[in-house]
Amino acid sequence: MVAVLGALALSVSLAACAAVPTVVEKLTTATSTAGLTDADGYIPNGDSLTLTSDKPAVTKLDPELLAALRAADRAAEDERGIPITITDGWRSERYQNVLFERAVQNYGSEEEASKWAKRGTDSAHVSGHAVDIATADAMDFLNRFGNRWGVCQVYANEIWHFELLTSPGGTCPPMAADGRG
Repeated sequence: MVAVLGALALSVSLAACAAVPTVVEKLTTATSTAGLTDADGYIPNGDSLTLTSDKPAVTKLDPELLAALRAADRAAEDERGIPITITDGWRSERYQNVLFERAVQNYGSEEEASKWAKRGTDSAHVSGHAVDIATADAMDFLNRFGNRWGVCQVYANEIWHFELLTSPGGTCPPMAADGRG
């Protein structure tokens, strides 16, 4: 009887181990950027786009936000010699969900992940109302002068994330601590 129970326990343990690669494979697939393309607004890690790019990450931005950013870019170039480029702009809902699932993996819970990423259509990126700025110089320029075009940093923990939040020349609203609002 003990031998039968031991064999059964070993069989169940081995079966559970065999399932692990499938679970890991599904988790990796859910958070992989491998299937994402320009059509999703995907910009590969380490790359950035100018605000005149013909890629969907730029062309699908809200027209008012894009116009404000282009005006700020001209001023940044003229006044400081700083180009404004982006590492993220418009994103598909599919891409945003990949980023949220990756944040859950990295931070260990949905609550902690929500400080850094939002689900699908909850993200201003999906509606084309947000950009992530590529360089520290451009972030600094927009933090100091972005309100001239209505462009403001949104979250205290994301120095790269900007949206159109005030009228040109207005005052930017206080930043939220993080993505939870």
